[in-house]
Amino acid sequence: MSQKGTINVAVENIFPLIKKFLYSDHEIFLRELVSNATDATLKLKHLARIGEANVELGDQQIEIKIDKEAKTLSIIDRGIGMTEDEVQKYINEVAFSGAEEFLEKYKDTAQDSGIIGHFGLGFYSAFMVADKVEIITKSFKDEPAVHWTCDGSPQYTLEQADKTEFGTEIVLHISEDETEFLEDHRITELLNKYNKFMPVPIKFGTRTETLPKPEDAKEEDPAPTQEVDNIINNPDPAWTKQPADLEDQDYKNFYRELYPMQFEEPLFHIHLNVDYPFNLTGILFFPKMTGDLNIQKDRIQLYQNQVFVTDNVEGIVPEFLTMLRGVIDSPDIPLNVSRSYLQADGAVKKISSYITRKVADKLKSLFNNDREGFEKKWNDIKLVIEYGMLSEEKFFEKADAFALYPTVNDTFFTWNELIEKVGELQKDKDGKTVLLYASNKEEQDSYITAAHEKGYEVLLLDSPIVSHLMQKLETSKENISFARVDADHIDNLIKKEENTVSKLNEEEQEQLKTAVSDVIASTNYNVQVEAMSSDAAPFMITQPEFMRRMKEMQATGGGMMGMGNMPDMYNLVVNSNHELISKIVAAPDGKKQELIKQSVDLAKLSQGLLKGKDLTDFIKRSYDLVN
Repeated sequence: MSQKGTINVAVENIFPLIKKFLYSDHEIFLRELVSNATDATLKLKHLARIGEANVELGDQQIEIKIDKEAKTLSIIDRGIGMTEDEVQKYINEVAFSGAEEFLEKYKDTAQDSGIIGHFGLGFYSAFMVADKVEIITKSFKDEPAVHWTCDGSPQYTLEQADKTEFGTEIVLHISEDETEFLEDHRITELLNKYNKFMPVPIKFGTRTETLPKPEDAKEEDPAPTQEVDNIINNPDPAWTKQPADLEDQDYKNFYRELYPMQFEEPLFHIHLNVDYPFNLTGILFFPKMTGDLNIQKDRIQLYQNQVFVTDNVEGIVPEFLTMLRGVIDSPDIPLNVSRSYLQADGAVKKISSYITRKVADKLKSLFNNDREGFEKKWNDIKLVIEYGMLSEEKFFEKADAFALYPTVNDTFFTWNELIEKVGELQKDKDGKTVLLYASNKEEQDSYITAAHEKGYEVLLLDSPIVSHLMQKLETSKENISFARVDADHIDNLIKKEENTVSKLNEEEQEQLKTAVSDVIASTNYNVQVEAMSSDAAPFMITQPEFMRRMKEMQATGGGMMGMGNMPDMYNLVVNSNHELISKIVAAPDGKKQELIKQSVDLAKLSQGLLKGKDLTDFIKRSYDLVN
């Protein structure tokens, strides 16, 4: 059998290319080699099951070994192995793929055998970290074992080996600049990252296990221990099982397995399981959300037949769901050689649509089955739902069934319930329904009170993307608009037919406006003199809905360019019918300025706008007035 030869490759310098370009990260080599070992093990299991391999499978596991003195890393399996001809074909002729041919040959029976595939280029990733690679392999067929050696050039040696058990051992002679891969902690880290849920047990060293004390042991006697194989993976993770076979606690345990440093329980889960028109399994968890749109992302792990691929699932999972956590596993997602770059094609779009629909159906089911519980979770999940309504039209259409609109009184309405509740009362003179909302109950209390006195409902909408959502609803729903309660006087927010007559004539109103403008001397305030109820506040500060909303949208992406950098603009509304205003108009100039200054500062104080020296001066002036 002993021979030498040249690997059949398209270009003479393929090894430097592999080392430099095949994978963006050298650590991927271990994932590829363990995947190949898993592939070989599953192939043999399948052949044994259909009667084409007459072997005793025995202990089907993969073992990783480090020899620091020899500077080698070995990956050992008890899988299908290779004959001399197969080594020639699958190792020396890079263009072939053993797994692809295997699937083609056994396509009628191999669909569920979990084969990962591509023994060709994946194997050659070993040369990214090794100066020399050896393969010692024996086929399950009754043929001699083979020893293949290559030093990273196109030349190789092939000779007979004395291996007696079927399976394959790959020995990597780690190069000087890659010695990190001879450290136990580094290999443990990589196995946990890429192979934590591989379908074949993976052994890496041993660990000490504590046994129960014998019944007759004394209290001071140490508990007995034994050395056991250190199996680093869970070959049967929750997502590979049927939902009917799992309890709530199983899902919680799996969440803890995925995120050992996450101390909060997930709010609920969604089990994905479809085999037509594509294969996809997985479990998505809704964690408690914060108001941060970015920090939550990249927590969903993508697997291909239980091999970790990436935690960047953009393009597969709809963007609004990237804030969730969990696992998606699909052999139908197209991947490049490194399994890390996702191609946008028809299959991926179907998968994305399926996930969107599945999540919407689950939310609807949770709402219908336990509305009270759903309402309690609303603040923790609303960000995902609102983001989905903004970014996915099909999700937006389904969301009417479960999206909630809470009020400042802690009641919750669906969209249809809300429109029915506000009814004719919150329609303006043009027949448009005006939905009032607050973003902060404490800061906007006086405005909320004024709205409640009219019998109006006030929603509490305080998520960072609510301005975008309101814009979407205003353009998608008929004849509605949103207005924050502090955007204007309540009578102006929902304008009815009746007009209040002013106690001041036009000349007095102009003089008052000039006097107030002179006192505040600020370009950030637009002074308006309006005839309102004598019970309404004499001075009121409002922020125009359009300007404020555009600034909020700009701050979270969207809106008109440049709006986010503009200074805040406010309306200072003066109620010409209030008794205090009549007193100000009649007062001499000095007293008039003093009354205006004190009244405007009170209005600013009510909105948290009085700060620094102005606040200090106001407090001093107030003490002088009551002294």
